[in-house]
Amino acid sequence: MTTTENFVLCAALATGDGGTSTLMNAASEPHVQEFCRFMAMLGAQIEGIGTSRLTVHGVAKLGGGEFRFAEDFHEAVTFMALGAITGGQVTVKNSAPEQFPLIDRTFAKFGVQVVHEGGWSYTQVDGPLRVKPPFTQNILQKIEAAPWPYLPVDLLPIFVALGVRAEGSAMFWNKVYEGAMGWTSELSKFGAHAFMADPHRIVTFGGKPLAPAEVESPYIIRVAIALLMLAASIPGKSTIKNAAPIRRAHPRFAENIRALGAQIEWVEGD
Repeated sequence: MTTTENFVLCAALATGDGGTSTLMNAASEPHVQEFCRFMAMLGAQIEGIGTSRLTVHGVAKLGGGEFRFAEDFHEAVTFMALGAITGGQVTVKNSAPEQFPLIDRTFAKFGVQVVHEGGWSYTQVDGPLRVKPPFTQNILQKIEAAPWPYLPVDLLPIFVALGVRAEGSAMFWNKVYEGAMGWTSELSKFGAHAFMADPHRIVTFGGKPLAPAEVESPYIIRVAIALLMLAASIPGKSTIKNAAPIRRAHPRFAENIRALGAQIEWVEGD
């Protein structure tokens, strides 16, 4: 995603040798599309926004303008998932529900219903979290993450946390990054049952009794949040070490969830 955005930045003002640049296998996530629309508003000539092929015709200069960005779907999903895993209901502003159909279906696999109305979104859970049986009864429920329009890989750790809490078993498949599921060994410190099938896939056996723990997160935003989600759902004091990456995406994360009733504090250096 960052590569695609950097390509657009460079190509927008590249006028030599015909002035046309093409990127194949471009990222097309909503925030990348939004960035491209922002650049187009400034005067960049971009073709293929929302597809895996971007063609940019370089211009001599860009202008100014005013642009309103939609709410970040990563943050919206994060807070809705926090509500679902703790048995609460967190309502978040969301002016782009058209980005959510696959995300909504993924929540539903754990018995969580997402409601969008009036520019806001929230989750509803009827009873404890449960893994919904798939249509084919002899296979595991599957949550696959891949380039858009699939479920974004950045959100997969959040659903792993739901899988650990939900009664039943589920398989999580990261189709982009090899070895990105290694952090799940930290789940066992809470008492969770998770099995790494290969460098791309893990299976959770949810609904087990969990206990507070001190765990260590890799330098990945949503992994730190996933571990915090589990900690927030377990009575008692837990510690998430190396949680600083959360602040890169959510500068006021602790303050926001504290306002929702969470008992949380940052310990500098962790």
